[in-house]
Amino acid sequence: MKNLFKFLSLLFTILFVWAAYVQYNDPDALLWYAIYGVAAAASLLFYLGKLNFTGAIILSGIYLVGIFILWPDKFEGVTIGNGDIDNIERGRESLGLLIVAIVMLIYALRLLWVKKSKV
Repeated sequence: MKNLFKFLSLLFTILFVWAAYVQYNDPDALLWYAIYGVAAAASLLFYLGKLNFTGAIILSGIYLVGIFILWPDKFEGVTIGNGDIDNIERGRESLGLLIVAIVMLIYALRLLWVKKSKV
């Protein structure tokens, strides 16, 4: 099980770096570099065994708050051409934050489970 989580955290490190990279043409690219960069760093720390439960929970909470801040007034999906582009963009951004929040929550739960099993 340990190897599975190591593999997944390394995979998410790469995916979050890629997510940051593809933000280069976004009007608020620096914000998204930071958002996905922090997620990539946390994933790398988890891989290295340096992420703690508190840090993972705090990050998960921050990303969850971001979802509610960015959620569009009217969710119109994520496909361009099916609605207002601003709503679609905000929906995409919110879903990206949801993915990161879930990953951070999984890291936190894994850290808690490992800690409890050692006690």
